[in-house]
Amino acid sequence: MQSNLADGPRQAGPLKFEIFLVLALSLGQSAVYSIVSFLDKVTRAPLGEQTTSMNNPLSARPWFDLTYQLLDIAFALVPVALALYFMARSLGLGPRQVGFDLRRPGRDAAWGAGLFLAMGLGTLGLYAVGRALGLTTALSVANLEGYWWTVPVLLLSAARHAVLEEVLMLAFLFAHGRALKIAPWALLLGSALLRGSYHLYQGFGPFIGNAVMGAVFGWVYLRWGRVMPLVIAHFLLDAVGFVGFALIGPAIGIGG
Repeated sequence: MQSNLADGPRQAGPLKFEIFLVLALSLGQSAVYSIVSFLDKVTRAPLGEQTTSMNNPLSARPWFDLTYQLLDIAFALVPVALALYFMARSLGLGPRQVGFDLRRPGRDAAWGAGLFLAMGLGTLGLYAVGRALGLTTALSVANLEGYWWTVPVLLLSAARHAVLEEVLMLAFLFAHGRALKIAPWALLLGSALLRGSYHLYQGFGPFIGNAVMGAVFGWVYLRWGRVMPLVIAHFLLDAVGFVGFALIGPAIGIGG
């Protein structure tokens, strides 16, 4: 990013506008809705008595439901393409420069699996504490009917969340923040809080858990500069949560 801001304030404005556009079309928008949803829930009834549903049917007709699900996943990834375009155009950074590639599959998978195990245990613990204290809604994370395509769609949904959140919250936001000369600690804190905020609709527990995860992931990204291990870790977290719930959740009472 040597000469990206060589023109000073004249370049800073477009970079800030790019951040605004990407976030307003994706996770920033989600954060606003999440905060409003949280206020709605907390003023309606105790959080512990409410349930948050995810991965819901989009049509009562199976083939149309599948079509809507796939369209929803595909269009949700458009902001990722926009972010990658802005990084290449404004900062001269391609996917390879931020580690969004397949050059190191073994190492990336190992790091991703390790982060998955560490963050997964912590996430379950915070969820249990939040439920016990009545600060977190019950989560029902896989509500599709049992069609042949249910598990593949849940896995695609997990991949969508992983790519969207890690590329935008880490690769894009940190690259633009550095170009704007924002301190690394401020980038890490801001990204973590934003990540927590768009999970606030689930209650305080998921807000804290995702903010902590964001801080850990942000530190790892700042340290090694590769986003792919974090995409893998996030995918594993969501895939196990979504598919595990769909297969065994109702039998063991998860989400109730």
